[in-house]
Amino acid sequence: MIDHSLVKRFRQEVGDRLAHQRRLDQANGLPPMTGEDERQFARALISQVLEEHARSEIGLGRTPPTVEEEEALAAGIHAALFGVGRLQPLLDDGEVENIDINGCDRVFVSYADGQELMHDPVADSDDELIELIQILAAYSGLSSRPFDTANPQLDLRLPDGSRLSAVMDVTVRPAVSIRRARLGKVFMSDLVGNGTISQDIGRFLKAAVAARKNIMIAGSTNAGKTTLLRALANEIPPAERLITVERALELGLDQFPELHPNVVAFEQRLPNSEGQGEISMAELVRRSLRMNPSRVIVGEVLGDEIVTMLNAMTQGNDGSLSTIHANSSMEVFNRISTYALQASERLPIDATHMLIAGAIDFVVFIEKRNDYHVGGRLRRYVSSIREVNGCDGRVLSSEVFVPGPDGSGVPHAPISCLEELAAHGYTPGGW
Repeated sequence: MIDHSLVKRFRQEVGDRLAHQRRLDQANGLPPMTGEDERQFARALISQVLEEHARSEIGLGRTPPTVEEEEALAAGIHAALFGVGRLQPLLDDGEVENIDINGCDRVFVSYADGQELMHDPVADSDDELIELIQILAAYSGLSSRPFDTANPQLDLRLPDGSRLSAVMDVTVRPAVSIRRARLGKVFMSDLVGNGTISQDIGRFLKAAVAARKNIMIAGSTNAGKTTLLRALANEIPPAERLITVERALELGLDQFPELHPNVVAFEQRLPNSEGQGEISMAELVRRSLRMNPSRVIVGEVLGDEIVTMLNAMTQGNDGSLSTIHANSSMEVFNRISTYALQASERLPIDATHMLIAGAIDFVVFIEKRNDYHVGGRLRRYVSSIREVNGCDGRVLSSEVFVPGPDGSGVPHAPISCLEELAAHGYTPGGW
């Protein structure tokens, strides 16, 4: 067991020495250390502090930490400085799916095998948990994000790609949910391999991306929408210029220059304490169109940016991708209409349906199910793909893939743009 009081004390000492070195460098006109240099220097400082602690323990007639205990302390101090404190072991565990925290000592962890277990506390107090989240909010993303009584909600992307959502003061105790990004660099072949999509759907989606079809991925929370979006984006040729627009950076396409060398990632900016400086998703989508994009990728549609995005899709930016919350592929059209009513344009439903019909080519619906009879693993799979065919007072569509016997999508209806898809290698596996 690691002594977290020691970790906290040593983290403060190392942090103070690191800050002192930064001030010295600045006073001597030296360039600031890079992130990696700072981490390496911090490791040396951690070793120094632990060595001083061992000598102190011996001087007091006590047993110094063992080699194993020192290694655990060093890892804990480094995680507290540059990682997420006691959450780090959970984020390092490849089998962890989600982490839900209802106060510092009420920690629930969901695993890939379907288990949900209670975990050890992640902080000594709720105040310490809030402090940890505040540190993460200050250094994650493109700009510092406040998390306090005036700003009790927070969404951000952790360094490992996981998505964190936190609230305080609107709940009895601070609450945090972390959704793990277990698949970072993911390809269609990976999703075929783990059963998310069939080979036929994989070939279909590859051809749809190559044919520059506008695709909306729909599903419930934690169904795997973002992972599927990443896989689709990785089918885009590296020569194309991509603009991604997100509330909190999550897609991370710019982190793989060998796949996407020309990427600009936009992140929504929240207002400051005076209510100034906000840059909304809708504004970012509009700005992205002026940045010479080959394709615009909107990480998640949750509001009035939908009208701007649909307009972008109808103005020559074919091949756009996005995700949206919905309970079925058909419900997507109603969800979009609801968001459009909230936009400044106040589009009536008829006009929204016309816009949808001219903008979206396919809706891909992904869902999740805990199959206890198949090893208890949480299963994610594409169950439905709907092609948009036009508008006649409402959006006309046909379900080209429907749920098969095991829930996974199987071919159902002819695809109207089959010739275009065939030009990019897709031939249906039969109806």
